[in-house]
Amino acid sequence: MSDARVIFIAGPTASGKSAAALSLAKSIGGQIVNADAMQVYRDLRVLTARPTLDDEAHVPHHLYGFIDGEEPYSAGRWARAASEAIAEIQKRNVPSIVTGGTGLYFRALEQGLSPIPETPPDIRDMALARRVSIGADAFYKEVVLRDPAMAHLPKGDAQRLLRVWEVFEATGQPLSFFQQLPRQPLIETAPEKVVIAPPRDTLYARCDARAAAMMAAGAPQEVQALIKRNLDSSLPVMKALGVPEISSLLRGESTREETLAALQQNTRRFAKRQMTWFRNQARDWPVVETVQDALALLTR
Repeated sequence: MSDARVIFIAGPTASGKSAAALSLAKSIGGQIVNADAMQVYRDLRVLTARPTLDDEAHVPHHLYGFIDGEEPYSAGRWARAASEAIAEIQKRNVPSIVTGGTGLYFRALEQGLSPIPETPPDIRDMALARRVSIGADAFYKEVVLRDPAMAHLPKGDAQRLLRVWEVFEATGQPLSFFQQLPRQPLIETAPEKVVIAPPRDTLYARCDARAAAMMAAGAPQEVQALIKRNLDSSLPVMKALGVPEISSLLRGESTREETLAALQQNTRRFAKRQMTWFRNQARDWPVVETVQDALALLTR
């Protein structure tokens, strides 16, 4: 096994983690692996603030924009793909820099996964068709009948409820059965970790600026193209930050100013939820306020 470093750089949206990862990669010759649940989708480069083509030309980036919006994507699938990407990078004996704001992704990669089988595409199609056919409430009852341990899931959490239905249909076992099995480690190298957490006022100002920049950079056109695909509204890509807000604008239900204000507010709220997750679930991670502090910690 290579002794090449594995580095986790996490933080809320607009914290500067992507800039830190890019700067570090250039400095130490590393490659970047995405750990953001929405940046996996190719449909939303602007709204998810994916790395630019210029960034990707200077440093190899992995797991960005490689999933079509019509496909749901889970933490388990990402963790397996990320572990494979890291293994390939380590074969080159260069550092892997995993960066993003999806805390569950980092946890899945570091702590491993329960051995939940992947379900075939035809089973996923059956689950979605079943939910559409009988309605969300009846589908929820059907899921809980198959797996009572999932009664805590909200009725509107289509993605997870569909997953429970799929696993039972494909295996004859409830999802909770697999979740109780021992986790399987995915990476052998102990990661170096840091959370970038700017002061709240600074972070919120950056969230507002980012939302304004996205609106100016073509986010409405990006959402318009997504809407034209007539994808199911329960898909994660249709719930991505900015898609509902801008969809309202495109339907004529809000002005551009109202849309920007809503996007700014929801971006701040999203950043706050991310910070809460890292504060509660990643207590052993070093926390810094700036990109410069993160680079100093990781290059000393």
